[in-house]
Amino acid sequence: MSALKSEKLEKNMSIQETMDYIESLQVYGSVPGLDNIKNLCEKLGNPQKELSFVHIAGTNGKGSVLACLSTILKEAGYRTGRYSSPTIFNYRERIQINGRMISKKDLCSEMTIMKAACEELVNERKPHPTPFEMETAAAFHYFKNNGCDIVVLETGLGGAEDATNIIQSAVAAVITSISRDHMGILGNTIEEITENKAGIIKAGCPVITMNQLPEVEAVLERRSREKQASLTVVDTKQAEIVKSTLDKQVFSYRGYEKLEITMPGRYQIDNAVLAVEVIKCLGEKGFLVKEAAIRRGLKETFWPGRFQVIQKKPVVIADGAHNRDGAVRLADSIRFYFTNRRIIYIIGILRDKEYEEIIKATYPMAEQIITVSTKGPRGLSAYDLAHEVKKYHSHVTAADSVEEAVELSFLLADKDTVMIAFGSLSYLGDFISVVENKDKIRRDSHGK
Repeated sequence: MSALKSEKLEKNMSIQETMDYIESLQVYGSVPGLDNIKNLCEKLGNPQKELSFVHIAGTNGKGSVLACLSTILKEAGYRTGRYSSPTIFNYRERIQINGRMISKKDLCSEMTIMKAACEELVNERKPHPTPFEMETAAAFHYFKNNGCDIVVLETGLGGAEDATNIIQSAVAAVITSISRDHMGILGNTIEEITENKAGIIKAGCPVITMNQLPEVEAVLERRSREKQASLTVVDTKQAEIVKSTLDKQVFSYRGYEKLEITMPGRYQIDNAVLAVEVIKCLGEKGFLVKEAAIRRGLKETFWPGRFQVIQKKPVVIADGAHNRDGAVRLADSIRFYFTNRRIIYIIGILRDKEYEEIIKATYPMAEQIITVSTKGPRGLSAYDLAHEVKKYHSHVTAADSVEEAVELSFLLADKDTVMIAFGSLSYLGDFISVVENKDKIRRDSHGK
């Protein structure tokens, strides 16, 4: 292992070679369990053991809470790593320090190291790590080598057997809203899903969660007792909403007057409140944060693809509602912001999601629904999705591409129409790029 210790393995791959290599790793799929990443991290000198973590699990809201926490901690002066997935625009988004993506040069270096370590593991007749395991190990290695004070770490899937759960301790474990998702993988009941996600709770580690279903809270209480971990259940209903528009939301919460976030969507206030309580907990662990940093951090937090306003005339929104709970929250926000408005949906959902439940939660508000295909082995064709939507809504069109869906929606829209694209994050990046490019062309043609 001396070659890896020196980290002068060979000439680093180029960015194109790196991205091609990452694509080639898809053959290793997704494998639950911690054996592979333990083997890989040992090759790297176990960088995760030298880092402090805030570990986040849940069904919905993980990314938004991660964004709030990491931005607040950065504003407080801590060198803050963040690790999240999936990404919308750029692969490098998943590994960041103080809000800056890992550079192409550093990504190439890290993946060159990961490749060499995996080759050694295979030569030792050990399984080849999965792409997510390699990305997670690379993130730990990068954060350690760049002197991060704290890392905000999001689970990929579940908790107990998620690769991120190789960490042996955390300064806080955060459980966001839990609902039914990934059924059959994480469990067949809400209790089984919660058991899996509660796997991130470590001995003596403070646990912070929000209002949950009674059966979810019961599991979290029991698992916390078993680990002798303190459990705080945040009552997000204590937040007093002062103002809520598409541009900003202002709320007061337990002595914090008029906190401001720029992320629309009523559920984002719940996520912000949870983040505030986590920050208070971190203060008891030595990570002191002044109120001014909380205010700046919340105001500056941005998380793409969550009720994100792409443009305003007409209003175009992208939202990553890809399960029933997310769809219900999306529907609530639509009713709040756009009552009596003409609404067009663009929907793309993965085959293994509860797409019928998503449709049922959202279809009543739409005048027209356009479906698009999602890609990959889990993809669902626009035509198959349209067939399902037609069981509930008569005005449905299957588009051949995201570009066609955008073009059609603009043809159907007037200046007062609201266009909302939602479902899988896998297509929302393309959707946002197409809309922004269309808007740029329009502005350029008008000399603006």
